[in-house]
Amino acid sequence: MTSLLVLSGSRPAAVPTALVAEHIAVRLSLTGFDVEHLDLRRLPPDQLLGAEGPALEEATARVAAARGLIIASAVHASSYTGLLKAFLDVLPPGALAGKTVLPLATGAGPEDSLALDYALRPVLAALGARHVVAGCFLPDGAVGPAGAEGAALLEPGAELLLFQAVDEFIQSLPVSPLAAWAE
Repeated sequence: MTSLLVLSGSRPAAVPTALVAEHIAVRLSLTGFDVEHLDLRRLPPDQLLGAEGPALEEATARVAAARGLIIASAVHASSYTGLLKAFLDVLPPGALAGKTVLPLATGAGPEDSLALDYALRPVLAALGARHVVAGCFLPDGAVGPAGAEGAALLEPGAELLLFQAVDEFIQSLPVSPLAAWAE
């Protein structure tokens, strides 16, 4: 089974990002993927700032084990969050080698979408991502509160945009003949 990691790195006030990340994780798990959601808010701050520890080791091991990552962040001051930056900074060189990555951002307005290509994409490439698919930006206003199952409620246009990006991500995942044979 293909292992995917949804990584969200937004402060608590950026609820739309966490809701969208969980929404994607739930939907992908229903389609047969082995999906985990790593919410960076749950990691000890001292470990994110350079101290070694078991939580950080487990988080980096989850990144290493995943064949594809969806990296979600709110946009503040024209860039992804400092929480996500701190985590990406502690990953070893080449941590994303061989992986397909979908960058996802939520923000106040269309100008915030530029953070995907001008701030996040270069860092993902520098970490060795095999393929960074076209990012997906959702305005905060298109994401409603969690529904009964805890997943985000998205405006129909936003949900269509999100799942087109997720479909492109899935189609871009590396397929190993040995992995396909074993599944």
